[in-house]
Amino acid sequence: MNLVMLTPGTGSYHCGVCMRDNALAKEVIRQGHHAVMLPMYLPLTLDEESATPQAPMFFGGVSTYLREKFRWLRRMPRWLDRLLSARWLLRLLAGRAAKTGGPEVAGMTISMLRGEEGNQSAELEELIGWLRTAFEGRPPDAIWLSTALQAGLARRIRAALGRPVIGFLQGEDTFLDTLGSEAPKAWALLSERMRDANAWVAPSRYYAELMAKRMNWKPEEIHVIPNGVQPASGKVLPAERPAPAAPTIGYLARFIPAKGLGLLVEAFILLRQRMPEARLRCAGSMTPGDAKYVDGLKKRLQSAGCADAVEWLPNVSLEEKSAFLESLSVFSVPATYSEAFGQYVIEAMAAGAPVVLPRSSAFPEIIEASGAGELFELGATEAESAAALASALESLLRDPARARTLGQRGYEAARGEFSMARLAQRLLALTSSFSPTPVAP
Repeated sequence: MNLVMLTPGTGSYHCGVCMRDNALAKEVIRQGHHAVMLPMYLPLTLDEESATPQAPMFFGGVSTYLREKFRWLRRMPRWLDRLLSARWLLRLLAGRAAKTGGPEVAGMTISMLRGEEGNQSAELEELIGWLRTAFEGRPPDAIWLSTALQAGLARRIRAALGRPVIGFLQGEDTFLDTLGSEAPKAWALLSERMRDANAWVAPSRYYAELMAKRMNWKPEEIHVIPNGVQPASGKVLPAERPAPAAPTIGYLARFIPAKGLGLLVEAFILLRQRMPEARLRCAGSMTPGDAKYVDGLKKRLQSAGCADAVEWLPNVSLEEKSAFLESLSVFSVPATYSEAFGQYVIEAMAAGAPVVLPRSSAFPEIIEASGAGELFELGATEAESAAALASALESLLRDPARARTLGQRGYEAARGEFSMARLAQRLLALTSSFSPTPVAP
């Protein structure tokens, strides 16, 4: 099967969805298929080599933005589009893009959801022109969309190529709800334009039901296939790995409030009162815009006398991430928003780290399927949540035998139910169930 995967890039920081897509593309290729991962908007920032490093980029962030703002640039010449989409320029401007969100991007979001009727229709036609001959003069057998925010592309792609389009849901509700007064219009467009694809896949039952409710769909109209991870081979089994010198809690996600980093810091301060030897290691993506938030957390730790027990590791490489996860006694990212899945959870499981997570969002499904950790109850206030999290962490840290048992279960689940191989197999089977359709002359 010949596949094209369209993945929005971040340009300046590691994105879990981008890294998952890259690992998925590599696994699809390993299973004997052909896959090309096409970045959109900004270059991909990955923690390992790209599956298809020579792939062109479409909908360059600068030209896409200018087409939205200036009507006379919507038919800009190809040479100008190429210049504005140069990777060096996009990376130079990516720090600014990483801080952009909310109502500021509402117009472009809606325009992209309108697809061939939007202000970027010329860029869509450029993409289709490339897709027509992507594989030795032939179009791909199917196109995978990384996020529902690309749903506006599906109608024109299917009409022009007659190939199935499969899309993934990856936390779009949080983004759409930041669009201010334009959010209802964006939601309505999303519900309409998602109908143009052959199928949509959510990584959890929780998120399928949430999105179906928000769009007035039936939950069964959305397929549920859990995300997967590519575990490193040849690693020491969790039960055989030496314990850390001190009880160590780990966090691996972007350094933002919604991921629960502040909650974890408050829980750690409480825990240190009972376990003075405990340590906290925080790794993950950090943009220039996130630095102020992190500085505030460092000051809070300093005032509590815990700063020396906390280590900050922003934007780690794949090798550094692997070593980081193996250094932990327990892992926790207590996200407080509607987390669609939590790729970081199965990454920790793959390294044999037991996990402690809120009893909310998709987390109970992961724990139910894997037995890899414990759940705690979020309270009505941050103080109540921090107390519950601190107690859950302490309970596991004081019971190393149970922690090893949970870690071993997660290690096995990451090589079974939550493996990248299983994810690729399920997605390929779903894609194969759709046949090409005739293309109008």
